[in-house]
Amino acid sequence: MNDHDIASQRRSHRIGLIVPSSNTNVEPDFQLLAPDNVTIHSVRSGGYDVDAIPDSAEMRRFVRQSIDLHVSLLRDARVDVLAYGCTSATLSDGPEFDQSFCAELERLAECPATTAAGALIAGIRSVGALRVAFTSPYVPQLRRESVAFLEQSGIQVLRDHGFDRDLNSLEQNALTPKDAYDMALAADHPDADAIVISCTDYRAVEAITAIEAAVNKPVVTSNQALMYALLSKLGCDPRPIRQGGRLFTREGLSK
Repeated sequence: MNDHDIASQRRSHRIGLIVPSSNTNVEPDFQLLAPDNVTIHSVRSGGYDVDAIPDSAEMRRFVRQSIDLHVSLLRDARVDVLAYGCTSATLSDGPEFDQSFCAELERLAECPATTAAGALIAGIRSVGALRVAFTSPYVPQLRRESVAFLEQSGIQVLRDHGFDRDLNSLEQNALTPKDAYDMALAADHPDADAIVISCTDYRAVEAITAIEAAVNKPVVTSNQALMYALLSKLGCDPRPIRQGGRLFTREGLSK
């Protein structure tokens, strides 16, 4: 092996990820969707009761914890982009807070950053959807705030469908791709341009292909949209990654 061969094998991009301590799904999803030349480097953020129901008040408290240490640790790893891997943490506070929080991440990290909530909106817009069906494992109040976030961002929510019981953090991340599939089909609306599945600790990415085949429209999930936004910032072509669905492949999009 010569020097050129060695140089060609160097990893070219590093993604930094801040993830809630109990979240066990965003990292596997990122590995599933990451190109070969992209590596994932995560820091866990805790300080919450994993057995409690993650309601709006808890999400607002969680996101307002000091992020300085989390970001500094990722800055030490010389990451190229930074992701905040909890959708509901900023969905619950509205687009203005989400944008200011993202700006603060970029200031601290000294590199481009995105939140899962902001990426979700960007993903919906990218597939050309103006009217969507929405589903998530959130409690009803948090789902209502999430719907309000989408509508304040210019996206009409035709149907909001959730579980019939409140789930704590551990119960949410124990849900299966079949749960995501069933909930998406139940949420679908004939006039919806896309189905939106929110929550980074939900195994929805693995169900994207099957859902899109069943409803014949794009599916946008938190982790898929977050990775798409990061790859866009890195200038990487996502189209060869079939697990990312139509958002990645651009097949069958209206524009």
